[in-house]
Amino acid sequence: MPKLNIGLSTEQREGVIDLLNRDLSDAYLVLIKTKKYHWDVVGPQFRSLHTLWEEQYEALTTNIDALAERVRALGGYPVGTAKGFLEYASVNEHAGDIPNAQGMVSNLLADHELIIRNLREHVDACSEKFGDEGTADFLTGLMEQHEEMAWMLRSFIEGESIEPTPSRTPGSDVRAHAELK
Repeated sequence: MPKLNIGLSTEQREGVIDLLNRDLSDAYLVLIKTKKYHWDVVGPQFRSLHTLWEEQYEALTTNIDALAERVRALGGYPVGTAKGFLEYASVNEHAGDIPNAQGMVSNLLADHELIIRNLREHVDACSEKFGDEGTADFLTGLMEQHEEMAWMLRSFIEGESIEPTPSRTPGSDVRAHAELK
């Protein structure tokens, strides 16, 4: 590992790089799974899921590149092989499994939630254990993106729409505010 003068020791950088490579590997496996489901989804929800997953795999591709570049900025080398991704990832591959649309959404939701939990731990470790606030901030941004992706997937499978309650109907806050004047 090259000697860098950025305020982090070699040991600190190595610890952060390991976490980043784990996050990179998880993101890559979710990218692969999202692409596969994008290709294979069928049924009445085909169009909406096909479009949603295209948006998500494009965001994942951008994030993967950013993770790899962060590893390089810290003097390390990103995992870049299928074998390496499988060794480092906590996300499970579902090789040969083609679930129905509901199963696809559920699998991706579980993966994003796992990544979110891992990122929370990695943010804390970067900040508290390794003293790398920059990477902690970077990972917080990625976590927020995975939270939004999970929300989109969760919303798809939650079921019935939420009916407004009488006290919270659309526009009730505006009417109540106007009545106070």
